[in-house]
Amino acid sequence: MGSDREMLLRDGRPWLGANFWSRTGGPLMWRSYDPGVVREELAVLRGHGMNLTRSFCYWPDFHPEPDRLDEAMLGRFADFLDRHAEAGMGTVPTFIVGHMSGENWDPAWRQGRDLYGDVWMVARQAWFVRQVVERFAGHPAVAGWLLSNEMPLYGGVAPVPVVTAWAELLVQAVRAGGGTQPVSLGDGAWGIEMSGVDNGYSIRATAPLVDFVGPHVYRMESDRVRLHLGPAFACELAGFAGKPVVLEEFGVSTGFASAANAGHYYRQVLHTSLLAGATGWLAWNNTDYDHLADQDPYRHHPFEMHFGLTDHTGHPKPHLAEVRAFAALLEAVDLPGLARPPAGAALVVPSYLEHAYPFTEPEDRSFALDSLRQAYVAAWEADVPVGSMRERDGLEPGRRLYLVPSTKALTAPGWRALERFADDGAVVYVSYSAGGHGVQRGPWHAGLDRMFGVEHQLTHGLVDPIEDEEVVVSFVRDFGSIPEGSRLAFRAGGNQHLRVFLPVRPVTAEVVAVDQHDRPVLLERATAGGGRTVLCSYPLEQLAAASARVNPEPTWRIYDALATVAGLDRPVTVEDPRVMAAELRHRDGRNFVWLISQTDTEVTVKPTVEGHLADLDTGQPAEEVTLDAFGVRVLRRLPRTPVGSL
Repeated sequence: MGSDREMLLRDGRPWLGANFWSRTGGPLMWRSYDPGVVREELAVLRGHGMNLTRSFCYWPDFHPEPDRLDEAMLGRFADFLDRHAEAGMGTVPTFIVGHMSGENWDPAWRQGRDLYGDVWMVARQAWFVRQVVERFAGHPAVAGWLLSNEMPLYGGVAPVPVVTAWAELLVQAVRAGGGTQPVSLGDGAWGIEMSGVDNGYSIRATAPLVDFVGPHVYRMESDRVRLHLGPAFACELAGFAGKPVVLEEFGVSTGFASAANAGHYYRQVLHTSLLAGATGWLAWNNTDYDHLADQDPYRHHPFEMHFGLTDHTGHPKPHLAEVRAFAALLEAVDLPGLARPPAGAALVVPSYLEHAYPFTEPEDRSFALDSLRQAYVAAWEADVPVGSMRERDGLEPGRRLYLVPSTKALTAPGWRALERFADDGAVVYVSYSAGGHGVQRGPWHAGLDRMFGVEHQLTHGLVDPIEDEEVVVSFVRDFGSIPEGSRLAFRAGGNQHLRVFLPVRPVTAEVVAVDQHDRPVLLERATAGGGRTVLCSYPLEQLAAASARVNPEPTWRIYDALATVAGLDRPVTVEDPRVMAAELRHRDGRNFVWLISQTDTEVTVKPTVEGHLADLDTGQPAEEVTLDAFGVRVLRRLPRTPVGSL
């Protein structure tokens, strides 16, 4: 976005659209193709501000024999492209569509061959891709290309070098066919760097091959704030590749959510993912399929019939209005001119998330991801502008605040780097974690006592259990924005391994807060360079991550205090953690502030702001802002007019 993220544009506007199957047939739409219906469907999307679809070459129909394409299907796809051009829209064709909505389909001639490792089979896929591109690369409606649809669910898991070679050959086929448009994989960005699970699709390995990264996000959650911020967190994690991030699939089935809650989800995801670095959006999907109840996959996955932005008659569902409002906003703020301000805080992503070190447990990766996701939520609640920093890429100096949230382990060089940053003036916060299982259970630190000015009192092989249902933390002195005497109560969730604390005795550290048993909870050590190391003896982020419907929980107060201690630049903050504040800055000097509510009732807040806030449309001052349930307001931040000026 702007200077820190490139974006893909269609006629000067960011990609905004929907994954598209016509209501005439879903995945079998090409057999019953009706150009009149497609024209109507596209008109509804275009009328709600969309400029793009993602389309699908259903593989069994388009490629019926190893060396033959179906000319009738290609002719219908050509008409489909013409209908897009007529509507002033583009589309991103997807080639290897063997998986869709809960079912896999093969061309009859595949006969069980490995899609990645069988040379002949890969050659047939490359031939298919090249042939389709040769026919349509010059069409003005083609905006980009995707190799597959969620290929890990179709082709299965394979080693990273094998998957990467498959991707390279198919990308080369796009280019050999004359395709100059942006290309990506369509895999969902579900690889180890994003999930902790190695399915062979490594963003690191494939980033040199592609022009954008496309997360698909359909998380089931136990907490509404984590649910709303899940796609934003995925976009934040995906940004390390240095490619535009397109939220390639997101959405809700109105079989699983009421119309009102579907609207809330769309509103939250669109705005928070924008603030997290996404520069394109493709909702799943354009329409419902009630009349296809006897057709697979809807026969056996009936909830898949109701992900549409319109119902099965083409009538807009309420959440399509959220897309239209978002499109209007993108136009009003001129998204291509916006950039995220530099993040003063870094959320440290351990290399253990994406690298299988010898004799480590796979559970450590998902454990770390849970802590990071919950820390991301707490940072939003505290209005702390945070960006992810991956240990695998080398931790870098220059941030005012580094957050290491109960993720158990960093490498020894990672810990040493954080010590140096604190010695050079930064604030480094680490919360204790023994991990989520019984193997080598304990904090994997390279000098915990020295770094934090303490002596730990651990016993080998044992943990110190949290025996209370609630951890009550009392502050024995002022700490940033938290005054002495304040009390915070934390719910203690989790299993026997993570529901533990670190027994510790201060040496050169100063105790900031204690629990109800008078044990140190927060300890701070000042460094000679003016920095701070702050140790939390409880795994606060993991305790919350293991709890349902917990947010907002008080970790945000600690993050807010850390931001104050670190002197972070936060132009806008809100005292109520249910309302989140963030800012984007335009290259022409304009500053835009987002206020996003996470409560199901109307709420009025009075933000603390450098300068003042003004209504985006009228320019009227906005000292108090009222937001509807799960509402969003976007405002201008203007400098204060000096007293006496005209």
